[in-house]
Amino acid sequence: MRLAVFIVLLIAVSGCAGSKKAGSATAVLNGTWVPVQQEMGGRALPASFYQSQQMIISDSNYTVTAESVDRGVVSVHDNKIDIYGRDGVNKGKHFTAIYKYEHEQLTICYDLSGKDYPQAFDTKGKPLYFLSVFMKVKK
Repeated sequence: MRLAVFIVLLIAVSGCAGSKKAGSATAVLNGTWVPVQQEMGGRALPASFYQSQQMIISDSNYTVTAESVDRGVVSVHDNKIDIYGRDGVNKGKHFTAIYKYEHEQLTICYDLSGKDYPQAFDTKGKPLYFLSVFMKVKK
């Protein structure tokens, strides 16, 4: 379960960094993010699970700190994200996700199988879907 949450955070980080199409979004998404809500397979995760986690996005690079540190590259196109693990527990893995940035919150829904992009921000009945809502850390 912790690995899945870590993967979700990794995906969230990668969803914020960008492609040329996301140039203006990249400026908004770059920074340090902390999760304020997470769910997997339709079930909310307790805050104690993610309260010490953070994601840093810098252009097309991400770093997620959870039980360990994971780094990689993200590619953003429209509202879709491809996340490629380079270092850490997700090294060599590819994850797909969708994201939205509204009301100063970044919401990312991941397909941890990496097969498809989620069609909605919903994990019910989908055990390999992970959703995380982040707030940006203000400097």
